[in-house]
Amino acid sequence: MEKSIWELGIEDLVKAGLNLDEAVEFNKILQNAVSTAQRSDPTEVWRELMARRALKPTHPYELHRLLYYSVYANWNISSNGPSPYWFPSLDQSILTNLGKIMELHGPKLLGASYEDPISSFSLFQKFSSQNPEIYWSIVLEELSVTFQKAPRCILDRTEKSNGRWLPDSILNIAECCLLPSSRPLKDDNYLAIVWRDEGYDNSNVKHMTLKELRENVMLVANALDATFSKGDAIAIDLPLTVHAVVIYLAIVLAGLVVVSIADSFTANEVAVRLRISKAKGIFTQDFILRGGKKYPLYSRVIEGGSCKAIVIPATGKGLEVDLRERDLSWQEFLSTAKEFPRSNCYSPMYHSIDAVTNILFSSGTTGEPKAIPWTQLSPIRSTADSWAHLDVQAGDVFCWPTNLGWVMGPISVYSCLLAGATLALYHGSPLGRGFGKFVQDAGVTLLGTVPSLVKTWKDTRCMEGLDWTKIRHFASTGETSNVNDDLWLSSRSYYKPIFECCGGTELASSYITGSPLQPQAFGAFSTPSMTTGFVILDEHGIPYPEDQPCIGEIGLFPLCLGASNELLNADHDEVYYKGMPIYNGMQLRRHGDIIKRTVGGYLFVQGRADDTMNLGGIKTSSVEIERICDHVDESILETAAVSLSPIEGGPEQLVILVVLRNGYKRSSQELKVKFSKAIQSNLNPLFKVGFVKIVPSFPRTASNKLLRRVLRKQMMDELSLRSQL
Repeated sequence: MEKSIWELGIEDLVKAGLNLDEAVEFNKILQNAVSTAQRSDPTEVWRELMARRALKPTHPYELHRLLYYSVYANWNISSNGPSPYWFPSLDQSILTNLGKIMELHGPKLLGASYEDPISSFSLFQKFSSQNPEIYWSIVLEELSVTFQKAPRCILDRTEKSNGRWLPDSILNIAECCLLPSSRPLKDDNYLAIVWRDEGYDNSNVKHMTLKELRENVMLVANALDATFSKGDAIAIDLPLTVHAVVIYLAIVLAGLVVVSIADSFTANEVAVRLRISKAKGIFTQDFILRGGKKYPLYSRVIEGGSCKAIVIPATGKGLEVDLRERDLSWQEFLSTAKEFPRSNCYSPMYHSIDAVTNILFSSGTTGEPKAIPWTQLSPIRSTADSWAHLDVQAGDVFCWPTNLGWVMGPISVYSCLLAGATLALYHGSPLGRGFGKFVQDAGVTLLGTVPSLVKTWKDTRCMEGLDWTKIRHFASTGETSNVNDDLWLSSRSYYKPIFECCGGTELASSYITGSPLQPQAFGAFSTPSMTTGFVILDEHGIPYPEDQPCIGEIGLFPLCLGASNELLNADHDEVYYKGMPIYNGMQLRRHGDIIKRTVGGYLFVQGRADDTMNLGGIKTSSVEIERICDHVDESILETAAVSLSPIEGGPEQLVILVVLRNGYKRSSQELKVKFSKAIQSNLNPLFKVGFVKIVPSFPRTASNKLLRRVLRKQMMDELSLRSQL
């Protein structure tokens, strides 16, 4: 059991990594800090330590861990909820985006109930979910969204069962990103993008102004007009580089549709997405340079499809592959724009607000990924949530290592350019010190992560000695966070908050998240996102009382600006609404997460209600994995894939259970090697098999349906038993 903060001595500090002189000096600071705090309230002790900045980023992680756990050694989670590590101050709260509009509009909207942005945040969030028209009319004034034709209202509740947002409006959302704006303030000299190439860690950070970005985008838009037709779907299979951002915006500006494909996908996965989207072309690279290694990309793309490819060289030395006759090099493609008199000028294609600009993919519970169309509403939603919950402001430098094939890619681009922040891109692997030095040198103020990244940084100690103290907020999504890893991350910047975000491609954003106006606990969500409403359902589909601690499936209120209304290759109503209960006259929207609500209102994701799993931040399905594993060896009768959350927290682990045919013998390790190779070759090279277990049979229902939930429970019990031995 951990010692309490009152029991710590100099010898404990030495064990945590300080030398004797350092331990004596730190103990004086510690005793002064704890003597002024109320002994009965651990949160006051921790707040005093934070206020004094007693714990510094340069201190050993072991010291940070020792103090956090000793402060909360006697904390009762069941009666108090998770232990908070960050608390908003009133002075800072009124400088946040939400705080400003709450101070301005709160007294009028909430009446005498309004106190201040911190005390009244939950009331304001609930007000926004009940009165979305009022909230959106306020927030749209804060973003760079310019309509060619203004909407006749915010929400027409008469046109569809879930209403029609910003009806009759016309705009081009990419143009909104590229034009100067007075609110937020961004002129032609505003730094739109900063970046650095891997391997050039000691070089200056490169930058592109808004004017330069606009001219580059317009050049590519002219070349698109010369090569494709309006309305064509054009895929992007690239790392998130400056080229990728320019191409993305140019496709939208020119009235075409982006097809988002992650650069980690196999040829088969690329082919599926090209087929579903009916893409007419694809932008790609000859190779990917990452972690000092070259990985082929163009060869995977052409194996996966026959549409025209425009190929960018990964280095400045020209292409290192031979192209098919129908394909174009990047320079050849750009040269087609020369037929236009002013190739760096372009008249955007204006659309209805409901026009599709981007097709993204999200794995469902079947073998084929769901194709989710993003309309021009989707970027508005994603940017507004970043503005509200990550507090993205003009002048911020926003970095989130991701890819345009995943929802965080487009969210990052729009969140910066519509809110007046600078997008920071590292052209290389985010796993090593080079990325961390870029974060330091670029002056990143908002850093997004996935938990597996943070774990790698902590475990390898690759970020030691770097200064991340300009970071004012962190964000995390994609996987379940580990408390110890988050403790390490937050400590790198004097315990700045990590805002957890959980949502989906089909929502264009998060439905639960953190907030700079609420205390934050490691790995926990503190609020529904603005305008979001939901209930937590018990096993009979009945909502638990509001604010009651409970565990159950989430049921989202259907009125959500930017959320999908259709799927290209599935029945949208069947996927998201069929079988969901009616609540207060609304048919709830399915998301599929099991949520735990604690004392104090914190939220934790407990896994999926269906058999979808989350591996390395990528959602996939048991069926997809089993289809591959069933055929890797003649000894296999059938397989079942489940994911388990480690007892200590952190990313889900993939477990394959196997039933062998009569007369065959195989070892678990032998099958693990084969499964890993097959999954990485045919599904995703980032997926890893945690372990394999051979069993005599699988539990099934009377109709012969495989009970993966039972298998998951059995494996969790087995892991728990092992941990106690």
